[in-house]
Amino acid sequence: MLALTRKINESIIIDDNIEITILEVKGEQVKIGISAPKSIPIYRKELYVEIKDSNKEAANSVDIINNLKDIFK
Repeated sequence: MLALTRKINESIIIDDNIEITILEVKGEQVKIGISAPKSIPIYRKELYVEIKDSNKEAANSVDIINNLKDIFK
């Protein structure tokens, strides 16, 4: 992991097309702004993990259904 120190209104650039800017610091919270192409999805980590878990469950359900279809052929 790369750890950087930035002040309000300072940014970092990722891969020439993603810019992350520090907008505000209040106590333990930091507000950031992200500029990226619309084709790049951006999620909070906890939501991303939920999405991945849901996708795994859905894929497992499809596998179970396909296995049952094979058994009853």
